[in-house]
Amino acid sequence: MPISNWSPTERPREKLLAKGAQNLSDAELLAIFINSGIKGKTAIDLAYSLLNHFGGIRNIFDANEKQICNSPGIGKAKYALLQASLEISRRYLGEQLINTSIIDNAESAYLYLTSKLRRSEREIFACLFLNNQNRVVHYEELFYGTINSTTIYPREIVKIALQYNASSVIFAHNHPSGTPIPSPQDKHLTNTLTKILRPLDIKVLDHIIIGSNTYVSLIKKTAI
Repeated sequence: MPISNWSPTERPREKLLAKGAQNLSDAELLAIFINSGIKGKTAIDLAYSLLNHFGGIRNIFDANEKQICNSPGIGKAKYALLQASLEISRRYLGEQLINTSIIDNAESAYLYLTSKLRRSEREIFACLFLNNQNRVVHYEELFYGTINSTTIYPREIVKIALQYNASSVIFAHNHPSGTPIPSPQDKHLTNTLTKILRPLDIKVLDHIIIGSNTYVSLIKKTAI
């Protein structure tokens, strides 16, 4: 039976408007996103198929274009909407943290950084620039590809730190393999950048290496 023939209290869109998005199931929220069904299947049916195939909301968002578009009723337009909604969520969370959230430990840094770096299929070196109250004043992705001392240009980091009058910085990069094991090059790079920034009175608080669902704080040398 088409969703349009359902009771208004059971239709996902009407239910959301009446009770709030938090009261909808994963399948109902996905059905609103999918918007329409295909022959023999409602949007709810397609939503359940996606959830069963990928194993949950997170895995759906982590899937690439080919994986998503191979799903019945989901084409490139829906994939584009999915990516747009994910990026809007990232930017919303990012705006909440800039100048409002205090980054005072590895966990809070990881929570900020993981939404930006975890899903990337290439290695990214990024910096969080903080003021003297440990509030984020700027985030920037600076270098891409294999991260080592030959691919990182300290002058770029110094320039941005001075531009935003940063008192401290947190380095971060992701391991697309999913395993955040620090390499000797990672440790050498951290030490090198720390020595360069010290005379400028810019403190290196940490270097966070991000994996699939975990991270390593290089300063603390502790896997979380």
